Amino acid sequence: MSRKRVAVLISGRGSNMAALVEAAKAPDYPAEIALVLSNVPGAGGLALAEANGIATATVDHTRFGKDREAFERAVQAELEAHRIDIVCLAGFLRILTPWLVAKWEGQMINIHPSLLPAYKGLDTHARALADGATTHGATVHFVVPDLDAGPVILQEAVPVLADDTAETLGRRVLAAEHRIYPEALRMIATEYRLA
Repeated sequence: MSRKRVAVLISGRGSNMAALVEAAKAPDYPAEIALVLSNVPGAGGLALAEANGIATATVDHTRFGKDREAFERAVQAELEAHRIDIVCLAGFLRILTPWLVAKWEGQMINIHPSLLPAYKGLDTHARALADGATTHGATVHFVVPDLDAGPVILQEAVPVLADDTAETLGRRVLAAEHRIYPEALRMIATEYRLA
């Protein structure tokens, strides 16, 4: 079995990246995590990747000022150098330009802490609670130029409990993220494609 080479892009501790790394340890998993790239020097997830023998790279977005495309060209150069097939965004706190998204059409996926199309953007748990939602959850979707608007690959619903805070709800949603992201990557790596 030829395994797809995957880059995981992170900005922080990389808990979803860690879930992907664990899944990829299975001999029958169709993808290998070949690169973990961060836009934040010293991001916690980089050390975890290194401890698992995974190549890491840092492309510090602050070095590029307001030139988002120059930053993305540097990211693209790293992806090409590592012969990446699929890109997984996992807490990568940069909004990508259409230029980079087009380079990876149908091969770039993201995890989002809501049942899209509900609660695009930030602060999803607090917004769900403020709206009195009874169900919340997580979504893996293809990345398109519009924020959190790509076709859905997988979702998992999480009930909202009467005594939930944004933190308690967030912990349950994160657990769902850790379950569905490896499964979605498995689907993409086994020739599931954007219709």
